[in-house]
Formats: sequence, C-alpha cells, structure tokens
Amino acid sequence: MKEDANTEVEPREERRGFALPSPAEIAKIAPVREEYLFLLLSIFIGVISGLLVVSFRMAIEWLNVLLLGSAPHAGQLRLLVAPTVAGLVTAILARYVFPNVRGSGVNQTKAALYINNGYISFRTVVGKFFLSALAIGGGHSLGPEDPSLQIGAGVASLISRRIGLSRERLRVFAPVGAAAGLAAAFNAPISAILFVIEEVIGTWSSAVLGSIVLSATASVVVARWFWGAEAMFRIPTVTLRDPRELVAYAVLGLVGGVSALLFAKALGVLRPWLRSFGANAQMIQPALAGLLVGGIGYFGFPQVMGPGYSAIDQAMHAQFAWKFLLALGLLKIVATTLSFSSGTPGGMFAPTLFVGAMLGATVGTFEKLFFPHLTGSIGSYALVGMGVLFAAFLRAPLTSVFMVLEVSGNYSIIVPVILANTIAYLLSRTLQPTPIFEILTHQDGLYLPSMEEKREENDLHLEDALEPVSVPVCKGTETPSSLLQRAGNAPWTVMLIQCSDLRWYAARREEVEKLALEAAKTQDGSSIETLLGPERTPILFPDLPLDSALPYFSRWPILPITNRSIRGVVEGTVSLDGVLKRYQRNSTGGLA
Repeated sequence: MKEDANTEVEPREERRGFALPSPAEIAKIAPVREEYLFLLLSIFIGVISGLLVVSFRMAIEWLNVLLLGSAPHAGQLRLLVAPTVAGLVTAILARYVFPNVRGSGVNQTKAALYINNGYISFRTVVGKFFLSALAIGGGHSLGPEDPSLQIGAGVASLISRRIGLSRERLRVFAPVGAAAGLAAAFNAPISAILFVIEEVIGTWSSAVLGSIVLSATASVVVARWFWGAEAMFRIPTVTLRDPRELVAYAVLGLVGGVSALLFAKALGVLRPWLRSFGANAQMIQPALAGLLVGGIGYFGFPQVMGPGYSAIDQAMHAQFAWKFLLALGLLKIVATTLSFSSGTPGGMFAPTLFVGAMLGATVGTFEKLFFPHLTGSIGSYALVGMGVLFAAFLRAPLTSVFMVLEVSGNYSIIVPVILANTIAYLLSRTLQPTPIFEILTHQDGLYLPSMEEKREENDLHLEDALEPVSVPVCKGTETPSSLLQRAGNAPWTVMLIQCSDLRWYAARREEVEKLALEAAKTQDGSSIETLLGPERTPILFPDLPLDSALPYFSRWPILPITNRSIRGVVEGTVSLDGVLKRYQRNSTGGLA
C-alpha cells in the first residue's frame, strides 16, 4: 500500500490497546520485511529446485534404461532407433507446444535476467524438464546440468511472480534459482554458486550472494537426501613426489586449450548452418542428429551417447587403452556438436567433462607407458582433464577449479588443477577470443553482456584523471578579504580552502568576493570557514572509481583528491572536464 504524496500522514490509532502503525511507518517496515521474505523464499526455491532436479535425473535414468537398455553395446539396433525417435518427438513438441526449450539453458537464463526482467514461463520449465529428459535419456550427446540450471531459474521466476515481489527482486530471483538447480545437478554447491556469479550475473552484492548460498545449500541438502553425500568420482590421493610430473599436467593444459578451440569452432560453424534451413528442415535435424550419434554407438562407441558418466568413471580407473580414450574424446566432440547444433534441448556441461576426462586419461595412460617412473594415477589426470576443458571451453576458470575439488572430494590435486586449468584458459582465450556462450548468443540474435569481458575490463580510478593543483590554496582561518589579497590579480576562478578540521572547500571566485563584500559592509572579521558554514567537499581518494566523482560536480567546480595515509594532504584535483576527457580517451583506445 503506497502513501499518496498529497495526503497527510495519518496519526496512530488505538484499537483494543494496540497502536496501529501509520502509513509512513509501514513504508519503512516493508523493505525490511521483503528482505526477510527474500531469504526465506531462497530456501524454499532451493528445496523445490532440488526435488525437481532429482526427479529430472531419475527421469533421464529411467528413460535411458527403457530406450537403450541397462547395458548398451555396439551392434544393438535400438542404439540407432532410440535417439532418432527421441529427436523427432522433441522436435515436434518444441515447435508446436514448447517453443522456448531449445538450447542448453544458460543463455536462456541470462536472457531472462537481462531482457525479460527475470521472466521464465511455466510452460518453458515443463518443456525443458520433459524434452531434455527424453533427448538425454534417448541417447543424444547432451547433459542434464544446464537444463537443471534453467529449471531452477524457472521455479524461482514462477514463485516470485506468485508472491508479487518488486521488479528488482524478480530480476535477482533468476540467478538464485539457477544456482539451486545447478547445485543439485552437480551435488556441488560451491561450483554452482561460482558459475552463476562468473557466467550469469557477473557481479554480486552481499544480499544476492546470501540468497544464492541459501538456495544452493538447500537444494544440495535435498539432493543428498536421495543420492547421499559421496563425491561423484573417487580417485586415490595425489602425491607429487617428482616435480617433473607437473610438465605432464602442463601438456594436458595445452591439449585442453586446443581441444576447446576445436569444439568451439565446430559449434560455431555447424549450428548457424543448420539454422539457415527452413522450419520444416529444422524439424528433421534432431532426428538426423540422433541417427548419426546412434551410428557412432552402433559401430563401436556407445559410451559417447548420453551424459557418459559411467564412461568417465571407467576412464578414471584405467579401463581403456589410450587410443580408445582419444577416439572417445574426439567422437564425443562430434556427437555433442551434432546434438546441440540440431536444436535438441540439453546441456554441454556433461559432454565437456567427458571430453576433458578422456583427454586427461589419454595423457595419463601415455605417461604410464613411456614414463613409468612417474607416480601420477590415470584417475588424477582424467579428473584434471575435466577441469581443463571446463576452464578452456566454457571459460569459467574459477568454477573449474572448485568443480574438480567438489566432484572428487580430493583436495590434494589442487596444484595440478590450477596449473593445467590456467594454461588451458589462457591458451583458449588466445586462440578463441570470443567465449562459446557469447558466440551462441550472437547466433540467436541476442547481445547479452559478456562476463569474461566484464572480468577483463580495466576500471578507471580517480588517479587516472588526477591533475596537479593549479588553483590558489589558502587557509580557512583567514578572512575573505585577506584571501583575495593573497590570490592577487592573477586570473583564477576557483580557490581551495583548507579548514581547521583538515577538510577542504572548493570556493568559486564570485563566492569569495561576495563574502568579502558582505563582511566589509557589516565589519565582520570572521574567518572564511566560519562564514562558509559546515559544508565541505567530499573526501575522495585516488584509488576510488572514476565515476564516484560525477555526482559531486553539480555542486563543486573541482574536487581535491586526498592522501589515504596523511590526513588533509592533497595529491591533486579532478574536474568534470578532465573526467570526461579521460573516459573519452579510454573509449577510443588511448593510453592510460
């Protein structure tokens, strides 16, 4: 209930011994109540998202057993039929019933946040759940994590609309639900929180972070109630006894960077080409992609179908030869490119982890064959490889490190992970400047903010526009007439006055002259700081953001920038003209 600007504030009324709050008091209480409601809803969203994601994963597993069998192997006809039929059904339903379910879910969630004020329809949530489950369970080379992220965001959007929260809160609720969905899918709350911050929202405040943490924690608690608290993958403790082994992990980083480039290029070329066909042709594409992916499985590589978690576990326990591992990694890139580019709903997280694990296990197996004296396990290389491709392909370097630690529960692997992930990330940025999510948004005709560009932006500070003090500097204990005499006849428009409290006042010439004239008329011998009153220029430091000065230029002609360690010492001044010129120089690529 909003108070009308033209009405008076009603007095408090007494009813049955209780004082009723006035509209003004209600207006003050409402934001606080909304904060508490926001936090409670974050927990509720986490619980609901966790239950939906658990159901989503169970639906995928049930459909996988139903359509592909409990132990699919090469030569089975169902490996060709199931993904083809699943692709056809999802294409028909996506066109006529659920038109907004295509894609992985990450960019769709970002679009809801930045374009649609956090709005995700209930129909989209339902369609994402069933069509992604059908496609992934039917053998398409896609994963459940990205759809889980969008499902969680959709739950948050629906609940926030039903509650009737403000538009600002509606925008924030999408990443809160996204973190809950991803945390339940990964069974890894820290990784989910970091990914949402790194890739979905880019920046965060304490309130938003608190809500994201609560929702992610609640969803993981629900997921672990069903699945247990065990890590997704188990490998032996890593002990780096020979520093030369880090060379092998560095090589893995190089391999991951090149593989990420191959993966991104394949998607960047095939996806827009397939979308250039007419709507009727696009209806057939998921079925054809399913047939081709099924063909890869039929002719000897069924491990590439679906998310491939069992194959990752086998690779970690050295159950494949290095040539077979390498083939699985390359074929997974092909299969995922076909499935995703055809418009089949599903995510790229699991395929990325699969490819990384196969490449890592390849390097580890190769090392065991040719350098048996090194002590690293194949499982550790597979695990590091998962993080390597996650950092290089999805361009989430911080998430990739914690993701490896959380899915393995093994913190002894931290040094190889950081080394390999950093190399892969830097190499990928050099070879492929545009991140894959940004490539996909441009293909969809959207221009969402690039979180990687945000991280790499060089923020300007006040020191970047700092100018030497070129105006008269005087003491506030002097009278206005003495200040004018000290300034002399030299042309000046502004004077800096240091007051007794070591604060500063930027006075215009006409202001000082007016005070001197009034003091002469009244024979007032007061100091200028007394005549000016208690107002002072804001306290600003060189390391503050450059835009922090902009609100003050409507009042002050220049602003003194003070030293942090010596109170009252001015390092220079900034002016509106200087700030604007610095922004202009930065936008045109000028030197800092």
